[in-house]
Amino acid sequence: MQNASMSGLDWSIIFLYFALIGFLAWYYGRKQKDSVDYFLAGRNAGFVAVGASIFTSNIGSEHIVGLAGQGASTGMAMAHWELHAWILILLAGFFVPFYYKSGVQTIPEFLERRFNARARTILSVVSLVAYIFTKVSVTVFAGAIVFQALLPDTFGSRDNAFWVGAFTTVILTGIYTVFGGMRAIMATATPQAIIILIGSFIITFMGLTKLGDGAGAVAGWNELIATAKTNKDAFSLWRPLSDPNFPWLGVMIASPIIGIWYWCTDQYIVQRALSAKDLATARRGALFGGLLKVWPVMIFLVPGMIGWALHQKGLIQLPMKMVDGVSTIDGDTVFPTLVTTLLPSGLRGLIVACLLAALMSSLASLFNSSASLFTVDIYEKLRPGKSERHLLNVGRVATTAVVVLGMLWIPVMKVISGGGLYQYLQSVQGYLAPPITAVFLLGLFWKRINSQGAVWALAGGFILGMFKLTCQAFFGTGKIENPAFLAAVGDFNFLYATGVLFLISIGLLILGSLTSEPPPKEKTDGLTYSSIKAVAGEEIASSWDLGNKILAGTILVLVLGIYLYFSFWLE
Repeated sequence: MQNASMSGLDWSIIFLYFALIGFLAWYYGRKQKDSVDYFLAGRNAGFVAVGASIFTSNIGSEHIVGLAGQGASTGMAMAHWELHAWILILLAGFFVPFYYKSGVQTIPEFLERRFNARARTILSVVSLVAYIFTKVSVTVFAGAIVFQALLPDTFGSRDNAFWVGAFTTVILTGIYTVFGGMRAIMATATPQAIIILIGSFIITFMGLTKLGDGAGAVAGWNELIATAKTNKDAFSLWRPLSDPNFPWLGVMIASPIIGIWYWCTDQYIVQRALSAKDLATARRGALFGGLLKVWPVMIFLVPGMIGWALHQKGLIQLPMKMVDGVSTIDGDTVFPTLVTTLLPSGLRGLIVACLLAALMSSLASLFNSSASLFTVDIYEKLRPGKSERHLLNVGRVATTAVVVLGMLWIPVMKVISGGGLYQYLQSVQGYLAPPITAVFLLGLFWKRINSQGAVWALAGGFILGMFKLTCQAFFGTGKIENPAFLAAVGDFNFLYATGVLFLISIGLLILGSLTSEPPPKEKTDGLTYSSIKAVAGEEIASSWDLGNKILAGTILVLVLGIYLYFSFWLE
């Protein structure tokens, strides 16, 4: 393997990146006046900034590292989760008007207006738990793996590189988020998106060029197809129902449930749209984010398959690991290995900056969203009437607390293995998403859904989801196999489990609603699809202008084209 040491040019590029981010955080941090400024950038962001922020918030180092790992180990199986650009059309078309017209700062605040304070509190707590134990831990762990692979000897040992990388990036991101707030995040989103896209395109192109053995990237793509055909069952987009991990029916059930929760109801993403200067801009920003979201399959997942093909042809050597006594490719090291083996000095620094951009933008968005959830949804309820300056300071303290909690959770991630970081992330989200998705979908489109039903579904679904996650961690084949019931729950496919949890949540939601009084008029007026059209139908219709329609159509064509191509690419 090529020496992974970093040259002076590499370090210069990385230093310039940090200098730019630091300057922007300082510059925009000076302008923070109140909590609206800190959390929503004063509600005056343009659609490019909104869309780029949505994209960079989603694309963290766990995507670049984890998706490449999934590409090397499971081919196109996880591509369905990265083709969720079509769900951003739902966000722009149906959800954004509700959130934006209500004037809320957080999604749980919207839930209180539609249902009650208890529903809001439950969603806030669940969201904070999810952020700390999935997004922070997985993102930081992925970033630490990159440091471990790229700088194995810089800090004395590979383990030292892991911890230095993890703590340094978390601390620096926390500092610039604390002082810069949403304005700094929005200002850095566009350059970070550019760095992420350029860096990933470069590694994809150079990988294909090497695979093509001097005949060019197109020849490399043809060689990738030919090599993948030798292991067609493991690399196809659609898997048979007998597949133990990714049966096509399970994918079709679980993927949209997780996608609607993540893209349409999660504070982490929706907060970007709420920062727009008007409704039309908010919708266009969501659609622009969807246009950017089309590309991760090609620039993050495909490089993993390229790495696997290069390994199969003996052109590079990927690290191996033992899983159930069998030696297999360590998928989470594929992308860093491609960087160290394919790229010359200078370009390697650019890719490291790309990974840092992904890590820091994702964590920064997470820290800020967590702070806003705590400040607006919990602290203000306990300490009402505080000044905007006081709330701004509380938000900064809350951000610092999330940074610390994220750092404390890192050691736990050291022992997580199995199907890879990205698959782990999707399985955990599959146990958190169903009740939230059910409450928002039915709550927006059915006036009869009331607060009792929402509380039953949110609380019951969360408890059942955590029960499944606990069983999966400790019970099942090769773990604790008695009692048999708990082992069966632990082994139950995570995709089907997401569907079962969704159905149970819907049942609890309907049962709780129909066995209690209908919601009062003030809980539905302007807060359901039919009523908001009656109140602001003209404004909503005019904000869905020709530009937004063209963007939505382009997204649908691109997603459909990718699905059609990869459905038959190995035939």
